[in-house]
Amino acid sequence: MIDVIVALLLLCGGVFAFGAAVGVYRMPDTYIRMHASTKTGTLGAGLMLLAVALHFGELSVGTRAISALVFLLITAPVAAHMIGRAAYRAGVRLWEGTIVDELAGKEISGEPVQAAAARTTTSEPPVEHS
Repeated sequence: MIDVIVALLLLCGGVFAFGAAVGVYRMPDTYIRMHASTKTGTLGAGLMLLAVALHFGELSVGTRAISALVFLLITAPVAAHMIGRAAYRAGVRLWEGTIVDELAGKEISGEPVQAAAARTTTSEPPVEHS
């Protein structure tokens, strides 16, 4: 029975990891790509780590897997936020379909953010797939 649960966890983790890869490939701008990779990638890795903990059934392996999962859950959102903030401050343009730019005209750490008008078009063309 444990083998079936492990197989399902690995399969679901693989599906979420694949979804993260597709999201990075298909999404139109840096911010949406980052969101897709962070959320689904973390969930996929977490499911795989739970499968490892269940498969081996040893306390030492389970402790390491759970520790890695907790570390991933703590650091992934913080890293994504900092990468997004750095990209915004560096002037990476938003996707042209973006409706609201809540940081336009505000200051971040005492440094003014570039105007929203300069961010309305993307610096790279949207990915077209047939």
